[in-house]
Amino acid sequence: MSDNSNIKVIVGMSGGVDSSVSAYLLMQQGYQVEGLFMKNWEEDDTDEYCAAADDLKDAQAVCEKLGIPLHTVNFASEYWDNVFEYFLEEYKAGRTPNPDIMCNKEIKFKAFLQFAAEALNADFIATGHYVRRALRDDQYVMLRGDDNNKDQSYFLYTLSHEHLAQTLFPVGEIEKPEVRRIAEEQNLITHDKKDSTGICFIGERKFKDFLQKFLPAQPGKIEDTDGQVVGDHEGLMYHTLGQRKGLLIGGMKEGSGEPWYVVDKDLERNVLVVGQGKDHPRLYANGLMANQLHWVDRVGPKTTLRCTVKTRYRQTDVACTLLVGDDGYARVLFDQPEKAVTPGQSAVFYSDDVCLGGGIIDSVIK
Repeated sequence: MSDNSNIKVIVGMSGGVDSSVSAYLLMQQGYQVEGLFMKNWEEDDTDEYCAAADDLKDAQAVCEKLGIPLHTVNFASEYWDNVFEYFLEEYKAGRTPNPDIMCNKEIKFKAFLQFAAEALNADFIATGHYVRRALRDDQYVMLRGDDNNKDQSYFLYTLSHEHLAQTLFPVGEIEKPEVRRIAEEQNLITHDKKDSTGICFIGERKFKDFLQKFLPAQPGKIEDTDGQVVGDHEGLMYHTLGQRKGLLIGGMKEGSGEPWYVVDKDLERNVLVVGQGKDHPRLYANGLMANQLHWVDRVGPKTTLRCTVKTRYRQTDVACTLLVGDDGYARVLFDQPEKAVTPGQSAVFYSDDVCLGGGIIDSVIK
């Protein structure tokens, strides 16, 4: 085994099991390991939903158990400026953003990477993400994590090969049950802690109540696909394509009797469009246009490319044809119509196991 004892790795400790086991595995590999806990949210620290204090306590307990130092850093202003304001702007515009992707881009692989290198003299950073990296033709590529259920490459498509060269992903080649087994074996307090599912760094609070604090509601009408008014909505920002819950529309006598689903948002008229049945034709798209493109190799495809695409996390990839124009837009045509393709979300492209990059869905092609 190569001697890693002079190589310093700073692990982003979230207080969860994945980063805990990442730190342990790196120690087993002989690296000089230290932890870093990032505080990224200042609002409502007394809020019952805010688990940051518990997460810090868990991160401290794990580092103590492993015998490594834990540094803390406050990135709340960076988070507010670069992640949260974007998140609010997108919702205000009626789109459905993915803050986790922006958080990885601006906080975990920018602010954290810079702080670790400059303030802590790190050679590498490490995170508990389920992805892998591999060296191909003298350049790092990003591969899906070995655990298909947990692969997080969708959230990391904004990384470049330079980021990958400076980052280790110790649990990327392990399946989640094995990660929990290692944590339990090593008596790490996080071994049975449930995975977080809330908005990145904001925790699991009631989303609507949270959004209402920052954005004024803009009520409007709900129409069916024939333009008939069937109800009222409190704001387009509270709804996403394919949504069924929370529409407050009863069955209509002349309707099919099937449940109502959001099939479109008319932003200009502030109208929510609904259709009956979970497979309503208006829910399907033949393709999409994406912008704000990022390519892991920083170059991207120069010609029409056959690849696969994910338009939401944990979706099975769909085969597509991708063409990047000179205007900075990607035109993506699916082999089969795809359901609930949502502007504001990310489209992420793959060639087999390699994550090529992606962009933000700007519009759908019907």
